Amino acid sequence: MKKRIPEIRYRASRLCRALGNPTAYEVLTLLDERRMTPEELADILGVNIATVSQVLRVLRNLDLVRYEVTWRHHHYWIKAGPVRRIMQDLEQLVEVIQTRS
Repeated sequence: MKKRIPEIRYRASRLCRALGNPTAYEVLTLLDERRMTPEELADILGVNIATVSQVLRVLRNLDLVRYEVTWRHHHYWIKAGPVRRIMQDLEQLVEVIQTRS
């Protein structure tokens, strides 16, 4: 019989999958600086709005970002502070790995 993965580990793996997407990672990095619309994100990243919308949908479903609607514009931001810390820790790990090579 197959052993079930605990719910918390399953959800953590889903977060890792999202952070493993370079576009999603960059969207989170940009949203750490300020609230932005999908159009602004697409323009800065040089990708189409459909790509940004798909990434934002995934990040919303994982409860990593929130948004508010002002007139016709959706303004997104990072929901939880720990996301910022995790990304900083990952980047520090990459620096350590690179300096040891």
